[in-house]
Amino acid sequence: MRTPEQIKELIEGLEAEYPEAVCSLEYLKDYELLFATRLAAQCTDERVNKITPALYERYPTLEAIAGADREELEGYIHSCGFFRAKARDIIACANALLERHGGRVPDTMEELCALPGVGRKTANLILGDIYGKPAVVVDTHCIRLSNRMGLVDGLKDPVKIETELRELLPPEKSNDFCHRLVLHGRAVCTARKPDCANCRLNGACARNI
Repeated sequence: MRTPEQIKELIEGLEAEYPEAVCSLEYLKDYELLFATRLAAQCTDERVNKITPALYERYPTLEAIAGADREELEGYIHSCGFFRAKARDIIACANALLERHGGRVPDTMEELCALPGVGRKTANLILGDIYGKPAVVVDTHCIRLSNRMGLVDGLKDPVKIETELRELLPPEKSNDFCHRLVLHGRAVCTARKPDCANCRLNGACARNI
């Protein structure tokens, strides 16, 4: 496990390397981030960003999505994979937002996770990016890098990793830290071959200590 000094070094190293800690999913409305995250399951953010403009041109309001013909909506998201389940969840979620929350995306973990197709990863993203609350988004990059860096020890369960990272990270930095892990995981610490020789986190990473 990393020491407080090493965790501080990891945080500061990522901040220096990736000063713009932003979600790569593009959205204009709160619910669009909710749906984009569902579309991104087993799909790249880049692919999601390519299909959402046409999707929201066809369905410009939450009411339009809630009333969409499922097969027609499937056609707009087909290239994201698992399009039948995703279309079903998006339409059901839009209806739930209108019926239970007056069209507003809720701001609690419990209410978000009660929505169709929404789990803790999506809920944390909404809480952090939309509402500015402390959040820990555990995606594949976070799982891989938190283990490699020694922030967690051999954990694969996202909920357990989230719990441990909440204990280690300053709450006000946790959401941005997770966004930076994604950027670092794509650019340097890739799944196939981590580029340790060119990583500025070497001094605090468990792989090099």
